[in-house]
Amino acid sequence: MLYWLSGLSEGGDLFNLFRYITFRAGAAFFTALIFGFIFGRPLIDFLRRKQKRGQPIRDDGPEGHFVKAGTPTMGGILILSALFVSTLLWARLDNAYVWIVLLVTAGFAAIGFADDYAKVSKHNTRGVPGRVRMGLGLALALIASGWAMWLHPSGLSGQLALPVFKDALIGLGIFFIPFGMLVIVGSANAVNLTDGLDGLAIMPVMIAAGTLGVIAYTVGRVDFTNYLGVHHVPGTGEILVFIAALIGGGLGFLWYNAPPAAVFMGDTGSLALGGALGAIAVVTKHEIVLAIVGGLFVVEALSVIIQVLYFKRTGKRVFLMAPIHHHFEKKGWGEAQIVIRFWIIALVLALIGLATLKLR
Repeated sequence: MLYWLSGLSEGGDLFNLFRYITFRAGAAFFTALIFGFIFGRPLIDFLRRKQKRGQPIRDDGPEGHFVKAGTPTMGGILILSALFVSTLLWARLDNAYVWIVLLVTAGFAAIGFADDYAKVSKHNTRGVPGRVRMGLGLALALIASGWAMWLHPSGLSGQLALPVFKDALIGLGIFFIPFGMLVIVGSANAVNLTDGLDGLAIMPVMIAAGTLGVIAYTVGRVDFTNYLGVHHVPGTGEILVFIAALIGGGLGFLWYNAPPAAVFMGDTGSLALGGALGAIAVVTKHEIVLAIVGGLFVVEALSVIIQVLYFKRTGKRVFLMAPIHHHFEKKGWGEAQIVIRFWIIALVLALIGLATLKLR
């Protein structure tokens, strides 16, 4: 919104700064961070009063989780409030890609909020039926994927771009839409499954988002894409403002979510942030790179799929408990040990994802 101030510039003055994506991204980061610090404690106190007994704890979960009983959930409201306020203040609101990502984020946040509300109001872990959640998520992803395909340049619309093999494009045509739906819904649910320990999900989300932010800014600039030999998607650079706000809001939330957590993200946050990552990957034509930089989320989701399918077939379990972070808990790893090691893995995968920009 504040981009309009650039119209007051005559060049070389303060208002000229508002033309630059990097300046507005930095401002969005600090706006979201300060928002989180200011409103974090009041929001947590409000959630604690309203939720009484906090987030329900699984009876079959790791024994160490029972001490967390009474911790409020829906802390994703803090991240998303900071994110939306900062993005609407600092991003160019005439950029359709920004609105695609905002739509997906808000839509999955609403689904997650309904699920969290059902859990805390009934004090059980069931929430909204899985088929309802999946159906609503697919509907959102259908709109976002179709919109992105319509906006993409003619040479890229309906095409799947490959990392490293940068000249290669796989023509999916109309089937790009269901592929994009799979990326967005899969990302949302993978992050949701990862959110099982204090601080476990939010840091890898910020790391993956930061990587996608570099990619979005790069593919939005024709000089960078010519140098690196990647496909140019005009307008995606503005998504960097959204991502900077996400990281600022995420750090503000992590201040309160660090072990022992004062609040949980809940499905409100995890579904929304995962959906946002998927939408950004679809918009920037880096869907496969998302599977690399978000590899931690992929492994978490696969561990659940493998566990369920193998158990149905044999009656036995591959892991002591799924998702896989619970497996390591059952093996005796401390919570902080698991979280920090998973952060390290997420960082390494992000660096590999960034390297695909340069590799050829």
